[in-house]
Amino acid sequence: MYKSDIKFDFDDILICPAVNSTIDSRKTVKVLDENGMLPLFTAPMDTVIELEHRNIFKENQIYPMIPRTQTKSFTAADCRGVGDWIALSLDQFERLFLADNAEKNPEMIRICIDIANGHMQRLKNAVIKARERYNDQLVIMVGNVANPQTYIELSLAGADYVRVGIGNGSGCSTSVHTGIGYPLASLIHDIHREKQNHSIRFAKVVADGGIKKYSDIIKVLALGADFVMCGGIFNKALESAGNTFAANKKFDGYTVPGDQVDQYSDEVKTAFKMGSLFYKKFRGMSTKEVQAHLGNELRSSEGVTRMIQVEYTIAGWVENFKDYLSSAMSYTDSKDLSGFIGKPEWNLITQNSLNRFNK
Repeated sequence: MYKSDIKFDFDDILICPAVNSTIDSRKTVKVLDENGMLPLFTAPMDTVIELEHRNIFKENQIYPMIPRTQTKSFTAADCRGVGDWIALSLDQFERLFLADNAEKNPEMIRICIDIANGHMQRLKNAVIKARERYNDQLVIMVGNVANPQTYIELSLAGADYVRVGIGNGSGCSTSVHTGIGYPLASLIHDIHREKQNHSIRFAKVVADGGIKKYSDIIKVLALGADFVMCGGIFNKALESAGNTFAANKKFDGYTVPGDQVDQYSDEVKTAFKMGSLFYKKFRGMSTKEVQAHLGNELRSSEGVTRMIQVEYTIAGWVENFKDYLSSAMSYTDSKDLSGFIGKPEWNLITQNSLNRFNK
């Protein structure tokens, strides 16, 4: 059935300032949540984050999410021991937590059931069963979905967080190959609109995929997402988990990756600070590479692998983001995140308008 309303994305809108703002300085704006963290998750991608160095993101007030490539052999006890969010396949989640012999766990565990198609009835059934068995001992994130009604149904099933967005990510080619998708800005807006029509316990909305710049994150929060999950953006940071290579001096402009280096070493950090060029491997989690690493049966890839130039450190990126977010919140008279998420007015703009704003 054809839906006549045209969907839009981040470049199609601009946030409208408040008529009057009572905020005299953006320094007074609170951009952190109740846990002292930014409304940001790392994507559970093995070229973004790894178990060993996850604290780099936590120290910069970003919620880390450990990818399935590092949790594939986890037991329930291992899940308890991490303390941070971990991604599991649906098969693994069912085996560890829903099997008849699965033990109840007194400690709270934060789990993302990380599957590409969050519309499966099997996923919803798993959430219902987990909620009945564990009550609030498991904090459950599910997804990905690209239909506002699916978000509502997963909320009713008992999900605490729902990842929304299919085909938008820089490492995902699902929409290109299958024709399935939903522009993320419209998806967040339509979910936020649906929430106004229901009086249920809603899951937190985690916008996932296609975030390219600071303003995309700010806009998606303004549209109603509670959190934003970033992959490609964080992969461009020197300290991300992707294999890192020095620029090859044999080529003019040093534009070709050379020898692999240790991005966590003082030597590389100093070299980057002094202007040396480095490159990162970035890959989607549906590539055949990752399928093979997880021991899955190989199927057609819906992911992308590429080399990306390192652009910043995590701390440098976060410092800029805090400044831009607090500035946007001051324009809209939003003193904290609860006053900003889903609250500002915004306008659809033309391509000519976008061209004038793009510098």
